[in-house]
Amino acid sequence: MKHTIVLTLVCFMLFSCENSVKIKQGENESEKLNSKNEFPFLIPEEKPNRPLSKAVERNYDAYEHIRPEASELYSQFKYTKLKGFDYNNGDGTITRRDPSKVIFENGKYYVWYTGRKSPVKPVGMANAKEATNVIPSSDWDLADIWYATSKDGFTWEEQGIAVPRPPKPQPGWRSVTTTDILKWKGKYYLYFQAFMEASGLRGDFCPVSVAWADSPDGPWHHTGKVVLPNGSEGSWDQYSIHDPYPLVHDGKIYLYYKGDFDKRKEFKPSKIRMQGLAIANDPLGPFVKHPLNPVINSGHETTLFPFKEGVAAIVQRDGQEHNTIQYAKDWVNFDIASITEMLPIAAGPFVPDAFTNTKDGRGITWGLSHVINAGGNWRHTILVRFDCDLSQDIDDQKMKDHYIHYRPEYLYKFGLTGQQKERIKKQTEALKAH
Repeated sequence: MKHTIVLTLVCFMLFSCENSVKIKQGENESEKLNSKNEFPFLIPEEKPNRPLSKAVERNYDAYEHIRPEASELYSQFKYTKLKGFDYNNGDGTITRRDPSKVIFENGKYYVWYTGRKSPVKPVGMANAKEATNVIPSSDWDLADIWYATSKDGFTWEEQGIAVPRPPKPQPGWRSVTTTDILKWKGKYYLYFQAFMEASGLRGDFCPVSVAWADSPDGPWHHTGKVVLPNGSEGSWDQYSIHDPYPLVHDGKIYLYYKGDFDKRKEFKPSKIRMQGLAIANDPLGPFVKHPLNPVINSGHETTLFPFKEGVAAIVQRDGQEHNTIQYAKDWVNFDIASITEMLPIAAGPFVPDAFTNTKDGRGITWGLSHVINAGGNWRHTILVRFDCDLSQDIDDQKMKDHYIHYRPEYLYKFGLTGQQKERIKKQTEALKAH
């Protein structure tokens, strides 16, 4: 036994010495390369004083660190099925989607979301003319704003409708959707898309309205007013103002939102999505749109949170800069902080300092998002939980992997269509003919 221990120690010492020699050799090689002004083997933290390619120079100038895992604004995302929600076996008659930010009040978590419970599933936006006052066109048509509470963030108890559709012709009489929460001076405000027609008749047109309450449990008072109107004719947000997302900064309400525009028949997808900002001193407005709008050039939904002195944004789907996490020190001019994958769709994070007027935002570690096409049904959307490390307060290296290993079975789900297979077959036949 003693001989075995001694032998093991000797092997370990030899292995350590060998590694030390290799590391020293690597350092020596780097020194030699540096003397020739070549890029070193051991990447320096500071930008080398030598000519650099645009790509390597960008690695130093455009990001917080040269390694993604060292950045506090880089993370992978992990997802968990929520308990407590019934979806009627996924037949499309019940939907829960577009969750708000999660807040913690009265010893529990609260979330608000677009909820629809209809006798039949949606007919689809392309068939919007078939929609009635009981038959929805889209997944979010004929919806109300519902809410749920949780003691742990995993198991939720639905509490019912918070803000119902108001009587016609008030904004939102057709559908109230995609809400988000603001706490301001002891009161609570829900901003939401206020539809006055079935989605798909002309597009997805709507402005933003607001309701308020003295408690997160309500009762909620619908103002019946448009608080953030559509832009003037010809402007980027003339038709759609979606995903209102309020934060408190500089003693004011910063309301971020999304616009759908540049719709052309020759392009598929036929529109571009970007995000804008409107600022107000009072939750009921008036909101003044920022002159630099749109301030984010990509992203399908708005998801932001205070981070250090600025604000960070999860930018997923749509646009040149999708699948990025971005940062604006001045809350207006955003730069890419990191590039990642599997970002949460329509994320509503738990943001403890969303309304504290903080100058040192701590970041986020979890929230809720939605998943469409649940169970292979495009008109069935569910809420899920996501976890991440976009926080100053934790260092979870399990969230900092560079990439995800996808199983072949997952990749095969995104296989070629019959039309694509036929095109490839013809290309091969053409080659054989030559």
